[in-house]
Amino acid sequence: MTNFQLPMGHWKYKDSYMELILIAAAAILLPLFGLIGMYNSLVKLRQQCRESWSSIDTELKRRYDLIPNLVETVKGYAAHERSVLQSVTEARSKALASTGTPVSQAADENILVGAVRQLLGVVEHYPELKANQNFLKLQSQLSNTEDRIQAARRFYNANVRDMNTKVESFPSNIIAGIFGFRKEEFFEIEDVGMRAPPVVNP
Repeated sequence: MTNFQLPMGHWKYKDSYMELILIAAAAILLPLFGLIGMYNSLVKLRQQCRESWSSIDTELKRRYDLIPNLVETVKGYAAHERSVLQSVTEARSKALASTGTPVSQAADENILVGAVRQLLGVVEHYPELKANQNFLKLQSQLSNTEDRIQAARRFYNANVRDMNTKVESFPSNIIAGIFGFRKEEFFEIEDVGMRAPPVVNP
């Protein structure tokens, strides 16, 4: 019985063919994996922006809940400051109803901040009100809420910055354009500037 052997040239041709297949597969798969990675990173950044915006929304609602009590407390001592009290109430209602873009919502929030600042300016003229325990408690709660709002705003804006950089940078901007990823808006709001009174230990 004769053993059949393929010529050496056949095996060399087969090895070269496999190398070409592997090179072609790598040339296709590596860029594909890169594109998938860029897409996934854009999805992750967009989700982080949404989650951090949700944190801002939670803290803003906490502020909305405190303001009516603040207005009522001030009203008990300064009922004749009707225009100031009304401007705070109206600004709160407008901010509460705001569901637009971060830029438009920030505009409503800044109107509210201005109105609250004006209200706090009125408080300065009423020493008994400034010493009222209910007012001091509200002042502390509002101060803490303002700190949380600013912390949430900074976290959100950091995520927006990362998202916008990715959307504008090459080559991820190509993926962003194909799949409809857009730049996010920053949320710039002022701080009410209210600080809780220092605690004096006896």
